[in-house]
Amino acid sequence: MSAEVVARLERLRQLIRHHSYLYHTLDKPEVTDAEYDALMHELRALEAQYPQLVPPDSPTQRVGAEPLPEFVKVRHPYPMTSLLDAFSREGVIAWLERAQRLLPEGTVFEFVVEPKIDGLAVALTYEDGLLTRGATRGDGIVGEDVTANVRTVRNIPLRIPLAGSGRAPRLIEGRGEVYMPRDLFHRMNEERLAKGGPPFANPRNAAAGAVRQLDPRVTAGRPLRFFAYGVGRFEGHGLSGQWEALDYLRELGFPINPDIRLISDFQQVLAYCEEWMGKRDLLNYEADGVVIKINDFGLQQRLGIVGNAPRWAVAFKFPSREATTRLLGVGINVGRTGVLTPYAILEPVQLGGVTIHQATLHNFDDLARKDIRVGDVVVIQRAGDVIPQVVGPVMALRDGSQRSVVLPVACPVCGEPIVREEGEVAIYCLNAACPAQLVRHVEYWVSRDAMDVDGLGIKVAELLVNKGLVSDVADLYTLTKEDLLRLEGFAGKRAENLLSAIATSRDHPLWRVIAALGIRGVGGKVAQTLANHYHSLEALMAASLEGLQEIEGIGPRTAADIVDYFGRPRHRQLIEELRAGGVRLADQPVAEQGPAPLLGMTFVITGTLPSMSREAATALVQRHGGKVTGSISRNTTYLLFGDNPGGAKFAAAQRLGVPLLDEQGLLRLTGATQGDAQEEAPSPAPQGQLPLGI
Repeated sequence: MSAEVVARLERLRQLIRHHSYLYHTLDKPEVTDAEYDALMHELRALEAQYPQLVPPDSPTQRVGAEPLPEFVKVRHPYPMTSLLDAFSREGVIAWLERAQRLLPEGTVFEFVVEPKIDGLAVALTYEDGLLTRGATRGDGIVGEDVTANVRTVRNIPLRIPLAGSGRAPRLIEGRGEVYMPRDLFHRMNEERLAKGGPPFANPRNAAAGAVRQLDPRVTAGRPLRFFAYGVGRFEGHGLSGQWEALDYLRELGFPINPDIRLISDFQQVLAYCEEWMGKRDLLNYEADGVVIKINDFGLQQRLGIVGNAPRWAVAFKFPSREATTRLLGVGINVGRTGVLTPYAILEPVQLGGVTIHQATLHNFDDLARKDIRVGDVVVIQRAGDVIPQVVGPVMALRDGSQRSVVLPVACPVCGEPIVREEGEVAIYCLNAACPAQLVRHVEYWVSRDAMDVDGLGIKVAELLVNKGLVSDVADLYTLTKEDLLRLEGFAGKRAENLLSAIATSRDHPLWRVIAALGIRGVGGKVAQTLANHYHSLEALMAASLEGLQEIEGIGPRTAADIVDYFGRPRHRQLIEELRAGGVRLADQPVAEQGPAPLLGMTFVITGTLPSMSREAATALVQRHGGKVTGSISRNTTYLLFGDNPGGAKFAAAQRLGVPLLDEQGLLRLTGATQGDAQEEAPSPAPQGQLPLGI
């Protein structure tokens, strides 16, 4: 074996550790995925050729090991304590006052504050820089050895230091939280549902369950991440406080939450807590509070621990997202496409300052999978602090009186039989004249994402349908002022305003009409794709299944749904009624509208633009020959960005070398003004274009 092979192996490991640290910890990749994969492929090949040279900290060793028979118990060298909870501003003030009474008058405090991640606490032990043990918190004194599992977490270092030029301490225990990012959690659940598996209830349970798997290969398949928040046992140079300890952990290569702050003014600490209570849903991780720690280790030691909680720290807890209550019954909503969706009728309960009476149950398969029964005590949560949903029953409280929910055989509104198509979860009422569907279809037709008719919501839709003024959406265009004045709550001005809004919608672009029809699988983006390709509803109605599938972004299922929709005589009749009502059913092709400077270009939009909506920006791009897609790829020409852009799209653009463009840059490319008036053609290098990596 040559010295060159040994040197190459070490160099490959160094490069992979470096780029993995940049990608998973700093979110600042310097190489493409393909380049990273090539390095890993070369390393695996060499290690397969020379297995005697594979160290335990090699990047290839993050794969799950063989299943464990059971977890080994681990005694923590220093207890992993709990935190005292405070549920109000007054509770946090009382905590500080108690600490002040135990210290000399005039003691000066600094505070380290951070969002309290709702994950699983772990302690990671490194000896001479090598990860030798990972343990769960357990009861604070004794935890479980989960070393094989934490080794699979992508941003946990297998060897330190990863960053900087310092040497690793002889021994250090880094403590922190294993969690599952929200975006990766939702993507994982979508994949599980697509494969027919049950979704996880929340990121916290998913992360905790993944770390405590006896089979590390299962853990390796879950998108887990780690943030370090402190130091346990440590043999090295002295650390004076929490902030210095975090800086030291960061230098060694541990991921540190970027939202942690060092604050001297206690009023600013309180302001930080209240700020993050309002921003918790902007985070890409679950946070159930804010942790406040007195920074100075000397003061921490003098304050000590009472019971199992340190006097020098407190957790300001956010209002709960979960509560328990009794399921009184199951109702059924009928949507605009005829889908029957169950919802829970609950014994009223307070959750996050709101009284909850009803909650979503998603679909009947989900209800059966969770074995939710009428009469159960159920756990409910508010997804995003907005939509209440039933997580599941509390099995221990069942007494035998609970009743299983029976799948309906008829529509609860019109009484017509329901159907369930093969391979689908949803059940449908196929009666197109079902009043519930009509109301929902009218509501959707006039919505902002469709024909955008201001002043016509669900209540007005119900009035129009119940009074017999609207039997399909085409009837909206035959309404008169006298018709509206017959409705409760309508006077002259309101009727005139609604008729004016309906009249304005007649001249909306073709894509809005296509979207408003409510074809399954055809939302705004697909509707715009279809309008750009066919330019008229007549041409789209004549499209073949094969022709539709040739369009980028139109899959076989959506193509079949489009052909099926226009193949129904009732739908063709509706389109003729819309034509008779003066609704514009055709657009002019781009070539007939003027220059197409964006022809062949593909854009992705992220963030809030200064003076135009995403919809307006999309229309501007398409009007000048360009295309807008939802995700970054090597075919993307520009990432168009505004305020509060998505970090994932920025990272993907940097990784793939996609240039960035702001609103002014787009206007210069198209030769448009903010009012979309045509101007002189733009220069080849718009001033709005920004370099990568800012």
